[in-house]
Amino acid sequence: MKNTFQLFCFFFFVFIFNAKAQTGISVSPPRLYFESGAGISNTEKITVTNVSAKNSLDLAVSLGDWEYDVKGENQMHPANSLPNSCAGWITIKKGDNYFSLTPGERRDIEITITSPTLSKDNLSAHTALLYVSQMNPVDDVDSKGANIKVSIRSGIKIFHKKPEATKKKIEITDLKFDAAKKILTLNFENQAEIWVDGKVTTDILNADNGKKTTLSPIVFYTMPGNKREMEIALPTPLEKGKYTASVLIDYGDAENLEMGELNFSYE
Repeated sequence: MKNTFQLFCFFFFVFIFNAKAQTGISVSPPRLYFESGAGISNTEKITVTNVSAKNSLDLAVSLGDWEYDVKGENQMHPANSLPNSCAGWITIKKGDNYFSLTPGERRDIEITITSPTLSKDNLSAHTALLYVSQMNPVDDVDSKGANIKVSIRSGIKIFHKKPEATKKKIEITDLKFDAAKKILTLNFENQAEIWVDGKVTTDILNADNGKKTTLSPIVFYTMPGNKREMEIALPTPLEKGKYTASVLIDYGDAENLEMGELNFSYE
């Protein structure tokens, strides 16, 4: 008798598909952005598609909170548990809280945010997380031939900001060379009132021969007040010598740039 157990696959912010059971959902867009003043309602929609070849899906919609940690990883929390949560501002039509999709069927769901007339905080940016969860696990087989049941959950990040909040500000707080790990460590902070996204580009200049190497950009996402620690791997192989590292943080146009420079020896 084969060992049967349940495996609940928990995926966020990505297109989801299980190749064996051909069971999955596609939710788009992965992010929703709202902008409104006090007491104003805004509505956007998401499209949920059952990409399964043969399985009907029973789906439920729920809300939660999220935040970034110092490494930029997503951390999930219960709804209305974070100071910047707007989960309590969100309404969804009653018929969209629980529904079924046949194979290949899609459904549009309207998401409405009504910002409170009297705000309980002075924050300009708020967030929430909308889950679409499969309630009827389907049969599958794992790599060892054991019977499993697969259930899928997808999340959509929700952002809301006040119309007057537009200024972006990223500041580098530290840049150093970690000789033990042979990496650069960059620390920076979002000092704006709204979310700031961008990319970090690093040039490594060999002071002895003038050879410059440009590293692949690293994309980042931050919320107001976030402090970020980013590890930047050096090119390999890297010959011994003296180097200058120039780090550029690009988070918008020509006026939204932050730059740091570090001299270090590579032994």
